Amino acid sequence: MGSKQSNCLEGLDVYIVGGAVRDRLLGLPEGDKDWVVVGAEPEDMTARGFIPVGGDFPVFLHPQTKEEYALARTERKSGRGYQGFTFYTGKDVRLEDDLKRRDLTINAMAQDRDGNIIDPLNGQADLQARLFRHVGEAFIEDPVRILRVARFAARFSQFSLADETRQLCREMVDNGEVDALVPERVWKEVSRGMLYEKPSRMFNLLADVNALPRVMPQLVWNQRIAALLDAAHGCGLPLPSRFAILCLDSPDVEGLSRHLRVPNDCLDYARLLQIARAEIGVLAQWQPDNCLERADRIVGIIERCDGIRKPERFMDLVIACACVQTVSEAEADKGGVGVLASVWRMCLDRARETDAGAIAREHVGQPRLIKDAVRQARVESVYEYLVQS
Repeated sequence: MGSKQSNCLEGLDVYIVGGAVRDRLLGLPEGDKDWVVVGAEPEDMTARGFIPVGGDFPVFLHPQTKEEYALARTERKSGRGYQGFTFYTGKDVRLEDDLKRRDLTINAMAQDRDGNIIDPLNGQADLQARLFRHVGEAFIEDPVRILRVARFAARFSQFSLADETRQLCREMVDNGEVDALVPERVWKEVSRGMLYEKPSRMFNLLADVNALPRVMPQLVWNQRIAALLDAAHGCGLPLPSRFAILCLDSPDVEGLSRHLRVPNDCLDYARLLQIARAEIGVLAQWQPDNCLERADRIVGIIERCDGIRKPERFMDLVIACACVQTVSEAEADKGGVGVLASVWRMCLDRARETDAGAIAREHVGQPRLIKDAVRQARVESVYEYLVQS
């Protein structure tokens, strides 16, 4: 069995395709490799020990590396939306036929096992020109391609969109094809794009082709939010914080979150950032007469945002608030963010160190006094820190 698995590629016509080839030519880490097999049938693959995992078309896992190997295929439109396709994977499908069904020329290149590049659609030229260009007119048949191009814009910030490809994206919006996108797929692409260097470019592109109001109708998008979102990347904020910043100017956060079916933590961050930002903003402008008043206000914010139970989430919110407050156009003051975060971390730690159990034992039979006593102990602990600092 081991010998059979080790020789499972012998005699197969296989190629690395898509993003790994693109990234190699750009000098970037290649990441996971996708392979295409030409001239084979499903029975050939399983006989060699490959594990079938494909649903709509034959995809197999290498028995040792677990990398994906897909049979070369063509496709034709058979229904509405991005799932409305019929695939053909006969042995007569050529590599060039498979590459022609892909979205962008920069993703339609292949590499053989000797390292040679197969580039029938001039993807290398578009790489050098830093241009997103569609492969063919079939681009308009799959609305997911709008989302993918937008995500690529966030990742590859030096690339621009070819005019003719922009027009095809707009046609997909005009003819209603974009309305076939399901929330889960929109969120999958958008959430990935928000983690790249320039997430604003993704939303700007979607707005430019008129898709943004269709896929995220509750979102209020403007260049202030664009600058804040890019600054969030510079501050290294996690995805839930970035989503919360994206929602800052949108009055219907609940509706937007339901529409996209975002994870619960993203919705929680979006709700709480509104509260934390208002409270911390007031505290930053407020000049109390003494540190005790300030400590009381700080503990109130921590408790209102459930920071005692979920300290890391609370600190994410603090850093997001600091990022928003210190942003200047599209760049955050990382030094100022760090200083503010360290102060709040110390205050949070002081508040959480309070032994609520011991206080409760001191007030046996007086349950109404316990909450106030715990709160007072937290305030005093934070006060001691403020005085010392």
